[in-house]
Amino acid sequence: MKLVIVESPSKAKTIQKYLGSGFRVMASGGHICDLPAKTLGIDIENRFKPEYVVSDSKKKELIKRLKDEVKASEFTFLATDPDREGEAISWHLANYLGLLGRQNRIEFNEITSKAVNRAIESPREINMNLVNAQQARRVLDRLVGYKVSPILSRKIKSGLSGGRVQSAALKMIVDREREIRVFVPKEYWTVTASLLKQGTQSPVFKALLQDIGGKKLKPENKEQVDVIMERLERSDWSVDTVKRSVQRSHPAPPFTTSTLQQDGSQKLGLSSPQIMQIAQQLYEGVDIPGEGQTALVTYIRTDSVRISAEMQAATRDYIAKNYGADYVPEKPNFYASKGQNVQDAHEAIRPVNLQRTPESLKDKLQKNHYRLYKLIYDRYLASQMSEAVYNTMNVRVKAVSDVEYGFKVSGKALIFKGFTAVYDIEKKEEDGSENSSLPDLKEGEPLRKKDVKCEQKFTKPQPRYSEATLIKAMEENGIGRPSTYATVISVLTKREYVVKEQKLFKPTPLGEQVTEFMEEWFKNIVDIHFTADMEQKLDEIEHGSEWQKTIEDFYPGFERELKDAGYAGVKRLPKQEEVSDVICEKCGAKMVIKESKYGKFLACPNYPKCKNIKSLDEPVGYCPLCGAEVYKRRSKAGKVFYGCSDYPDCKYMSWEVPEKIKCPVCGKQMRVRKEGNERIFVCTNPECGTRVPFYEMMDQKGRTAKTESRQAETSARPDEER
Repeated sequence: MKLVIVESPSKAKTIQKYLGSGFRVMASGGHICDLPAKTLGIDIENRFKPEYVVSDSKKKELIKRLKDEVKASEFTFLATDPDREGEAISWHLANYLGLLGRQNRIEFNEITSKAVNRAIESPREINMNLVNAQQARRVLDRLVGYKVSPILSRKIKSGLSGGRVQSAALKMIVDREREIRVFVPKEYWTVTASLLKQGTQSPVFKALLQDIGGKKLKPENKEQVDVIMERLERSDWSVDTVKRSVQRSHPAPPFTTSTLQQDGSQKLGLSSPQIMQIAQQLYEGVDIPGEGQTALVTYIRTDSVRISAEMQAATRDYIAKNYGADYVPEKPNFYASKGQNVQDAHEAIRPVNLQRTPESLKDKLQKNHYRLYKLIYDRYLASQMSEAVYNTMNVRVKAVSDVEYGFKVSGKALIFKGFTAVYDIEKKEEDGSENSSLPDLKEGEPLRKKDVKCEQKFTKPQPRYSEATLIKAMEENGIGRPSTYATVISVLTKREYVVKEQKLFKPTPLGEQVTEFMEEWFKNIVDIHFTADMEQKLDEIEHGSEWQKTIEDFYPGFERELKDAGYAGVKRLPKQEEVSDVICEKCGAKMVIKESKYGKFLACPNYPKCKNIKSLDEPVGYCPLCGAEVYKRRSKAGKVFYGCSDYPDCKYMSWEVPEKIKCPVCGKQMRVRKEGNERIFVCTNPECGTRVPFYEMMDQKGRTAKTESRQAETSARPDEER
C-alpha cells in the first residue's frame, strides 16, 4: 500500500477514486504547523529564523496518524498544491514525518486520472527555492502585521490591523476618494442629430457633433450651443466621407486567477472570496450524482495564459466537430502573459474535459458552481476559436450653413461570429455614435434632418473601485499576488476600513484615519512603488536569491519607523464623532453616532446629563402593545427577530415584522405620535388627517399581539442568555 498526502479532504476523495485500492489518500488540512498565534515567532537576531509550532491539538493527532500511516506504507508521496504554499506544506510534512531528502514530491495541474498517474511516475525532491519564497513572504508579512497592528490599536482604536499588502491596497482606495473630493466638474455639451436618407424609408440614425471645419469641437456652455443650434436649423445636410473596412476581433485569453476574479465579479456579481472558494471546489472535485467526487477545472492559482499542446490539439478537434472547420483558426492561438512578476509554472484556468459541457452539468451542480464553471468553460473554448469578423463603416456627415459642422457616425455589422458564438466580450460605444442599423451611405449623398438635440453634461472623476477594478489595479501596480486579493479585500471590509456603496468601495472615516497614520509613520509600507519593488524581490527568491538577505535589507528602516511611531510621544489620535441629523427628543441636541461591540447606535452628546440612545436602523413598524417603534434585532445566536424600542418596559418581541396599521378612513398607513403621556395613530395622508387613540385602534389587534409576543419572547430568550 502506498500513501498519498494532499491538502483537502475533498481533493483526497477525488484522487482516491483515480488511484484505486493500491493507494491510501489522506489530507493534511492545509498547513500542519505555522508561526505561533500569540508571539512573533521570528528570531530576528538569528537572521529572521521562523519558529514553527503545532499549536492545534487536532493537528497533533493528525501528525501522529500520518506517522503511523507512513510507517505502514511502502512509499509516501507528498501531493500538496503545485505552488509556493503547497511546496512549503510538503516541506513541513517531510520534516515532521521523517521524509526529508527523498524524491517523493509530486504535482499535477489538474486532478484527472491521467494527470495523477503521470505524476506518480515522476516524483522529485522538494524545491527549496519555492519553500524559501513562501517563508520570506510569511516572515515579512508577520513582521509588518505583528509590529504595526499594536501601534494602530494604541494610537487610533483597539482591534485594528495593518499589513504589507492590506495597507497599500487601502491607500489606493483612499487616494481615489481624495481625487473624487477635489475634482472640479467641467461643463460641456453634446449635440446629436437624428438623420435619414432622402426619398427612402431608411432607418433613422444618429450622428454626434465632432468638429467645425475639420477642427475638433466640444461646446463648453449654453451660449456656444445656442449659436450652433441656430446655424444647424438652416444647414444643408449630406454625407461627406465614408470609410468602409473589415474588422477582426481576437478572443480574450483563458482565465488567470486575477482575470477570473474580475470577470466573476462583473458578470456573476460574486465577491472575490466567493469566486475563489467555488473555484477551489471545482478544482478539488464536486460530488456529481452517479459519479462521485469529480474535478472539473485545472489549478486555480496561476498567472499564466499558457495551454498545453495536448489540450490545445484536443480543443481544436472539439471546435471543428461541434462548430465547424471555419471556427478553428488556421494556426493555434497563443497568448503572452501580461503584468508584473508573472508566474508561468502552470497552465491557465480551463476545464479538464471539454465533453463535460456546462449544459450537461446544469442540474448536477449548485447554481453558483454551474455559473462559474460555465464562465471558465466558455472563456477557454472561445480563446481557441477563430476571430469574429465585422463590416464597419465610419461616416462624416457635414451640415453646411455659413460654416461647416462635422458629425461622426459609425456602424458595425457581424459577418462571421467566430468566438462570439461562445463568449461575447464586445463593448458598445458609449458616446451614442455607433448605430446598430446604419443604412448604406455614399459620399455626397444628401440627407434629411429629423431633429437635432443638445444635452448639457459635466466631466466626472474616476469612479470608486469595484472589486474587479481594484483587483485589476493591484495587479497592474504589482501589489500582492492574485491568490491573496480575495483575502485582502475581505480583511479591509471586516476591519470596517471600507464599505460598499452600489458595489463600489468607499473608505470609512476609520479607513482614512488609518491611512493618514500609515502615510505619516510608515511611508514605505503604503508606497505603491516600494511595495511593488518588494514584491519583485520576493519573486526573485523563487529563482534562487537568498531570502534572509531580502528581509535584512528591509528591516532596519522598518525598525526605525516602528520606534518613531510607537515611542515619539504620539498620543492616541482623537476620534471625531460623527454628528447625525437626528434630534434628541429629550434635550434637543443633535445625536452623535457611537460604536459598541454590538455595532453602531445614536447617542445624545450631553451624556451623562441626558442618557437617550437610539438604534441607527430604520424602524420596521410600530409596537402593537405600546405603539413605540419596532426595530430589527439579532440574537446572540444570530437569529433575526423584531423588538420594541421601549424594552425592557415593553416586552414585545416577534419573529415576524409587525403588521402595518392602515387608516380606517382612507386606507393609507398610519404612524404613532406621542402627545403628552398618550400615543395616538395619525394618518400619513395629509388630506385625511384621521387621528385615532392608540387603545381604540389596538383593542382587537393587541390581544393577538400579546399572544404572539409571549411566544416570541419564550423562544428568543434562551438565545439572548446564551
